[in-house]
Amino acid sequence: MPRYHKLGKIPHKRHTTFKKEDGSLYQEELFGTAGFAGMSSLIYHLYPPTVVSEIKKLRDTTPKIAIEKNMKAMSFQGFSIPQEDDYLESKKVLFANSDLHIGLARPKSFSKDYFFRNSDSDEMLFVHEGSGKLKTMYGNIEFKYGDYLIIPRGVTYQIDFDTEDNRLLFVESFSPIFTPKGYRNHFGQFLEHSPFCERDFRLPEDLQTHDEKGEFKVLSKKQGVLWEYTHENHPFDVVGWDGFHYPYAFSIFDFEPITGRVHLPPPIHQQWEATGFVVCSFVPRLYDYHPEAIPAPYHHSNIDSEELLYYVDGDFMSRNNIQKGQITLHPGGIPHGPHPGAIERSVGKKSTEELAVMIDPFNPVMITEEALKLEVDDYYKSWK
Repeated sequence: MPRYHKLGKIPHKRHTTFKKEDGSLYQEELFGTAGFAGMSSLIYHLYPPTVVSEIKKLRDTTPKIAIEKNMKAMSFQGFSIPQEDDYLESKKVLFANSDLHIGLARPKSFSKDYFFRNSDSDEMLFVHEGSGKLKTMYGNIEFKYGDYLIIPRGVTYQIDFDTEDNRLLFVESFSPIFTPKGYRNHFGQFLEHSPFCERDFRLPEDLQTHDEKGEFKVLSKKQGVLWEYTHENHPFDVVGWDGFHYPYAFSIFDFEPITGRVHLPPPIHQQWEATGFVVCSFVPRLYDYHPEAIPAPYHHSNIDSEELLYYVDGDFMSRNNIQKGQITLHPGGIPHGPHPGAIERSVGKKSTEELAVMIDPFNPVMITEEALKLEVDDYYKSWK
């Protein structure tokens, strides 16, 4: 990603008259990033997107930091996070630095009383439990267990969950989230050695144009503050759009693992990248096939990055006593590696069914008060 996409009705030329049946003009909006040098899409509204009747400052959402500087391996029981009625209330930031926020959410629903727009960050939502539909002005994207949803900053959205049982891992990135540049040629096409290709990405479809006037609440987050904008036109009044800037989905089950004769390092699992961090997908795969191979990872020191692993499913072979939804944090600057017995257990094994998401921030993360509510005691002693 990105690649060109379009939905609905658009004029033949940019920035030219595009008329409705009554002779009035559709309202063009350039939705882009990095000034006019980044990814963008041209969007055509029924009405101006700028008509606002009221603005309220609601609250500061800046996470409360409990540990600013950490040098201890830690673990957290993510499935212990409490369930909340509403999506925004359920989002709990656990780790933070100047590049990203990482957290968990366990919402019953997304209130129909508002739309949400994160003007600070690109968002990555990983769906651990639940299914539903992401609704935006670009169209809709259906999602289910194992899906990544990438929502660029500034995109207004709602989520229709199918049930009340939903669990999400999320990343809020203060820089754009892309696929790794090493997987793409200079035209942007995925190369043959990439663990995924264009066919694996699900783009917006089913564009629905809402010709509605009234009071539409859009909760917008900027500089960590949540604001309430009251728009007089429905945010999804779009008749058509085209460009490179839009939300999309990718299933972790479509990640094709790269394997070798001996153990290969974590970059082979890379899924996303941004300024200051990468995200990797660990998926079921064949183990290394050298006759003397040790499939378990070797001990290694994260000198220049933190390592956060979110365990999704299966038996993670390098760890003992790991549960679904558990998070381990191995800070930069100290060695870590397999738990006792893991190396020996791995010898001779042919494959693994593990499923996990790894986030490697290049700068140290601070640990929030919400994270400490989930902490596993004395995890750093678990190698004894």
